[in-house]
Amino acid sequence: MSDHPLNEPTIQDVYDARRVIAGHVHRTPLRRVPGLCDMLEADVWVKHENMQMLGAFKVRGGINLVSRTSDEERSRGFVTASTGNHGQSIAFAAQQFGANCTIVVPVGANPVKMASMRSLGANVVEHGPTFDEARLHSESLAREEGMRYVHPANEPLLVAGVGTYTLEVHEDLGDIDYIIVPVGAGSGACGASIVTRILSPETKIVGVQSEAAPSVQLSWKKMEGPTVDAKMETVAEGIATGSSYDYPVGMLRKYLHDFVLVSEDAILQAIVTMIATTRTLVEHAGATPLAAAESMREKIRGKRVVLIASGANLTVEQLKTTLAR
Repeated sequence: MSDHPLNEPTIQDVYDARRVIAGHVHRTPLRRVPGLCDMLEADVWVKHENMQMLGAFKVRGGINLVSRTSDEERSRGFVTASTGNHGQSIAFAAQQFGANCTIVVPVGANPVKMASMRSLGANVVEHGPTFDEARLHSESLAREEGMRYVHPANEPLLVAGVGTYTLEVHEDLGDIDYIIVPVGAGSGACGASIVTRILSPETKIVGVQSEAAPSVQLSWKKMEGPTVDAKMETVAEGIATGSSYDYPVGMLRKYLHDFVLVSEDAILQAIVTMIATTRTLVEHAGATPLAAAESMREKIRGKRVVLIASGANLTVEQLKTTLAR
């Protein structure tokens, strides 16, 4: 339902996106973390998108997309589905450019993220138990009310926008062996791949999902043919999708070096370890790269590794539960 042809973004599209979003987002820190270096016997750096505006990398894509829409599209308003961070990004961008916005979320979605979306002026609609049901409802609303539908992954401008964090990584650090990226719908990993294959082709991009929601990993593993649906039982709402999409999966099949599945317990432990070693708050999805790195110990020993801490939007209750374990 995108109004734009699904071309694969180029490195020039990512540089153009950086110019467009520069006044709206932060250039986030890339920091070496001695505690993680010692633990993994590697040179470990963290890209702190958990310090980004709204506490997540997604805002880069939202601004890039909404800023380039026509006055006619903005007058119709925007609608999308989200478990939280993507919705925040579209809500923020719509507010910046004077447009109305409706975000459909699963019933019982992260209250921190829902409160943020509402504070940004979005109409937040809870529908269905899962992200995929929320997405179908958002598509129906777009048809019924004539709004500009924003797909969470099938949008080249979103991919180019979020690719800007990887530009920063390569500008700030050289000789990177691995960049490990959480995968929900896949825009972040696609952006990282597009940038890295041009600026540092020897660097390997590794995607990571929970084994409790492995749809994109299973689709990637097939290497060809239609994408697959899978169970969706993860608590990591940033990567909680039971479906995968042809557009991002097509890019990941071409460019991703590896794709790791991690356990729910490993994700919870990684949150605690990230807090202890980086002294910053990291949500479930943002902790998955560390969980993946731990499962890749033999491969990454002695290597330079960048972990993408994609977001910080953990509720107090989630934090209490995680620490209590």
